[in-house]
Amino acid sequence: MEAATSIFNLVVWGLLFLILVVKFFRSIRLVPTQSAYIVERLGKYSKTLKPGFHALVPFVDKVAFIRDLKEETVDVPPQECFTRDEVQVEVDGVIYMSVVDPLKASYGVTDYSFAAMQLAQTTTRSVIGTLDLDKTFEERELISAKVVEVLERSGENWGIRVHRYEIKNLSPPPTVKEAMEKQVTAERNRRAIAAKSEGEKQSRINTSEGKRLELINLSEGEMQRTVNEAQGRAEEIRAIAKATAQSIEKIATAISLPGGESSVRLQLSEKYLKRLRSLARKETQVLLPIDLTDPGRLLKSIDLSGLDSE
Repeated sequence: MEAATSIFNLVVWGLLFLILVVKFFRSIRLVPTQSAYIVERLGKYSKTLKPGFHALVPFVDKVAFIRDLKEETVDVPPQECFTRDEVQVEVDGVIYMSVVDPLKASYGVTDYSFAAMQLAQTTTRSVIGTLDLDKTFEERELISAKVVEVLERSGENWGIRVHRYEIKNLSPPPTVKEAMEKQVTAERNRRAIAAKSEGEKQSRINTSEGKRLELINLSEGEMQRTVNEAQGRAEEIRAIAKATAQSIEKIATAISLPGGESSVRLQLSEKYLKRLRSLARKETQVLLPIDLTDPGRLLKSIDLSGLDSE
């Protein structure tokens, strides 16, 4: 009997010692980076352990919550929403947030992730209810900004910070999707036809403009050619007139010199006789009213001024 009692006492003391050792080792805490431990002493909040080595009081202190301070993602499951024009759409998303106050995240709300997810769903439904179906696809940023704004206000009491909210999928019913695809196809065809007609119009304009410029260039070339020819003829006339004037001036100067008149008469007489000889070779009948045996008289009787042009 005494032996059994001693064995029982030994087992009890052994268990107590084992529990004491376990409690002692559990009172030593190594908090990793970007983590926070919430410590309660006798069921009441005591302190928040930051990263590093910490020793607790066995049987008195207890780590009640372990909070991860890194940014985390919370998936918002798909939900059915109705737009302002009574079209049902299915929306899901994801929340990016982090714990900034471990104390509020532990005692301010039971589960901050679940609370944020529920608030994001209700806010998304209310925002989509104010938009038409066409606008819901264009106003994703508006929906995300509104959800983040509401979560930020509530997150102050929950000890969290919501960085952003992204809509992953926004799917209308199959019938609406088919109608939208037809509308997009019709709009694409309309734009293609408009672009083609605009291209043809521009092509015709370019062709007509090219022809107009060609006609203008041809007319300007013809005008310039006419001007050049007129200027050439004018220059020719001026040159001939200038040469004639110079010739007449030289002849007049030569006549005014001593013996000049006689020389001119001699040249004209020689020219006249050459003309008579050429006419005689052609067997042309020439009537001369003066005797050719007296050349001096013949020359005096001839009007030499009319032969100068010949």
